Amino acid sequence: MAAETSQTLDRGLRVLEVLSDAPGGLTVTELAGRLGVNRTVVYRLVSTLEQHALVRKDARGRLHVGLGVLHLASAVQPALRDVAVPVLRRLAEEVGCTAHLTVADGEEALALAVVEPSWTDYHVSYRVGSRHPLGQGAAGKAILAGRDRGREGPAYVATTGELQPGARGVAAPMRGLRGFEASVGIVTLGDLDDAAGVGGRVLAAADELSGRLS
Repeated sequence: MAAETSQTLDRGLRVLEVLSDAPGGLTVTELAGRLGVNRTVVYRLVSTLEQHALVRKDARGRLHVGLGVLHLASAVQPALRDVAVPVLRRLAEEVGCTAHLTVADGEEALALAVVEPSWTDYHVSYRVGSRHPLGQGAAGKAILAGRDRGREGPAYVATTGELQPGARGVAAPMRGLRGFEASVGIVTLGDLDDAAGVGGRVLAAADELSGRLS
């Protein structure tokens, strides 16, 4: 015998799922079409979710997952860091650079976990909670690249001097995850003698962490 469920709650959760898979946001009409319900129902659902900051409307009137989801996710973030830190620590020690896990927060990249190498004479100090636009820096650009599943070319992104003069970054998107977008990367002020090798290790770390969280 099937357990009883709440249709309204189910639809509200589906709103969040559909919006989480639409980085550019959706109009009410588009959302109604994807849910297969009429616009009046969607208006009621969205209005309720907006009151709890779980859905937000941008300047163009398009709907996105709201920052209230981050409050709910705050209890999950420590667990996520616990899983990520061993992978980041191994990466940092292997390449001698500061390693980080970065997640998308709206149109910004947010550093969620950072590990510095233990054996280098100097390395970049990168603060947990640091933010920058998704379109700047290797970490944010890797997240954007992960949105294009059909993207051809290198599986990682490398940048120089986009967030700090002389800083070099390499990052790879974490793929196959639902509910959030993220990348694993490294940052250094020195030259990368083996950029391709570092890129391969960053990509392997991103894939490993994706597998652990799937």
